[in-house]
Amino acid sequence: MSERTVIQSISSKRVLTTSPQANAYEAACVMTDARCGSIVVTDPSGSMVGILTERDLMTKVVARGLDPSKASVSEIMTKNPRYVSPETSVSNAVLIMKEGGFRHLPIVSAHSRKVIGMFSIRDASPRELSEADRRAEYLELMSDSVAY
Repeated sequence: MSERTVIQSISSKRVLTTSPQANAYEAACVMTDARCGSIVVTDPSGSMVGILTERDLMTKVVARGLDPSKASVSEIMTKNPRYVSPETSVSNAVLIMKEGGFRHLPIVSAHSRKVIGMFSIRDASPRELSEADRRAEYLELMSDSVAY
């Protein structure tokens, strides 16, 4: 059986977006209403300039005691996030996420350069997660052997 691509694995192609000028409270409300753990930050042309995640809200607003209605998204977002193309395999996407320590990965169209979906670690099947672990182990072994 061939492995799914990230675009095949996501349940919804709907992408939540917000502007850099929005505040953390507004972004958190949009994410809560949509039951989504991340939101893409776009400029007026619709190009991605960042991503805001539950972790960003927790570590950069709540843990620092900032007022969410005064903290702008541009201050707390992750700028220039990693992203993948729609053709990326799920296990490769999971590997990128494990290496980077994050759980959300925008899917960007090569043609339009626009975000067309959001891949989450929850979109991967157990088999795909195992395949990513095997690839990570292989890469680690290869890295160790080259170091000697």
